Amino acid sequence: MTFKPAAWPRKLRSQTWFGGTSKDNIYHRGWMKNQGFPPDLFDGRPVIGILNTWSELTPCNAHLRDLAERVKHGIYEAGGFPVEVPVFSASESAFRPTAMMFRNLAAMAVEEAMRGQPMDGCVLMVGCDKTTPSLLMAAASTDIPSIVVTGGPMLNGYYKNERVGSGTHLWKFSEAVKAGTMTREEFVDAEASMSRSPGSCNTMGTASTMASMAEALGMALSGNAAIPAVDSRRRVMAQLTGRRIVQMVKDDLKPSDVMKKEAFENAIRTNAAIGGSTNAVIHLLAIAGRVGVDLTLEDWDRCGRDVPTIVNLMPSGKYLMEEFFYAGGLPVVIKRLGEAGLLHKDALTVSGESAWDQVKDVVNHNDDVILPADKALAKSGGVVVVKGNLAPKGAVLKPSAATAALLTHRGRAVVFEDIDDYKAKINDEDLDIDETCVMVLKNCGPKGYPGMAEVGNMGLPPKILRKGITDMVRISDARMSGTAYGTVVLHTSPEAAAGGPLAVVQNGDMIELDVPNRRLHLDISDEDLAARLAAWKPIHPLYESGYGWLHQRHVEGADTGADLDFLKGARGNAVGKDSH
Repeated sequence: MTFKPAAWPRKLRSQTWFGGTSKDNIYHRGWMKNQGFPPDLFDGRPVIGILNTWSELTPCNAHLRDLAERVKHGIYEAGGFPVEVPVFSASESAFRPTAMMFRNLAAMAVEEAMRGQPMDGCVLMVGCDKTTPSLLMAAASTDIPSIVVTGGPMLNGYYKNERVGSGTHLWKFSEAVKAGTMTREEFVDAEASMSRSPGSCNTMGTASTMASMAEALGMALSGNAAIPAVDSRRRVMAQLTGRRIVQMVKDDLKPSDVMKKEAFENAIRTNAAIGGSTNAVIHLLAIAGRVGVDLTLEDWDRCGRDVPTIVNLMPSGKYLMEEFFYAGGLPVVIKRLGEAGLLHKDALTVSGESAWDQVKDVVNHNDDVILPADKALAKSGGVVVVKGNLAPKGAVLKPSAATAALLTHRGRAVVFEDIDDYKAKINDEDLDIDETCVMVLKNCGPKGYPGMAEVGNMGLPPKILRKGITDMVRISDARMSGTAYGTVVLHTSPEAAAGGPLAVVQNGDMIELDVPNRRLHLDISDEDLAARLAAWKPIHPLYESGYGWLHQRHVEGADTGADLDFLKGARGNAVGKDSH
């Protein structure tokens, strides 16, 4: 930890707008005063932008307006001037074709909101899956002092005395209906238990994973990730975050000071320990690309390989986020990593303390929720990166959510050219498929879907489910919900729509998955593969206008974070010329 706070007081960025007596200063100040702000708020105190992803069409974040008021209390208490700014909110449950298509648009929009307005520091108010990475990407690009506060997870759901995990049980119950073990009426009845309070998914899905990643990166206060949305301590966390950002501005503590390579390695190991979402791979790669840290898929495999999954939460385990919080939450996990020699202890956090100093005295209150290492859900729980002639740039798999017996498997390919082809065929009783086959889905990557939808965990055919089979090897260039489970190979790169080898897999080809040896192989000759690739033609037209046009022509592959190529690297927060 080498950070040295800047001298205070000093002239702040916001004073370019508000400081002085020129026509331009009076223009900026005068219009702000129509809201009833006292004159002394413009006297050089830190102006803090509360970047709020609240939206009634982003249900996970629909309670953030109340939370923002608590952030304001903290900012005022610390001598700052809070200004709440609504920003682009990509809803996982409502956006089509997929929220992931708009993560980069949100990041670009928020970045320019930060850069183009008088903010000395920012509180990033996030929750739903894409809001957390998009705002962290924006903060990394501008390098304005920033801190995350998440909205927190929903309360536990229950149906017929069974814990119901948001997302996880949606997939489980849907498969049960197809298998004939649950009625459609019961499925509809269970809906009420899936989302029974404000907040994000109550499983270790992508929202909870990314809240944990923000904390593990050092970009949120310790303990933030797991507090339930409706718990009063979530409001306390918001108020403390408001206090802290003011001091961060005074110290000039920036994202680039916190998000070093060591911080990303801490986050990767944390993701392994919590059984986190494979979506974290793409998001951390993108954030690292924005802040200028050289992070690769190989880093994911190297750092996560020997980390046991010790958090017993769905979809890998049996509990939900409420129990995780009561057990001690993420600080207990980070302490465990430190005790095992798997933590960069000196990594700086937004609190101004090191990662280790924040957690060294915390206590685990439930060792069935946060397990001892010798009772881990998976001895090597990190995201696995497999490569081979089918995935030259890599593909990922989450072992803690997979069936151990399928991690080494060879089977006949059953190919779906795109998601519509899958939907048209999957329920056909004449589909030539059995449980030994490998389901292959194409054209669902960053360019292909477009946006890389969460369709990689393809539901199994009803005739397989009726046998009592609940898992098969599935391979695609798509993503999978963090709430989902199964032996699912994802993010296959290069993707099919970019002419990757996945594009030319044919029905009947033999495919070998060998997770212990990190191998994904299409069993055809090099000459045959080359001939197929030479003859390949894309099956979907490109967008002709709008953001879709921009996205498809500039999005990078999943192996580097699926960011837009012209947004890589920190670009700073320099104040442009005043146009007035």
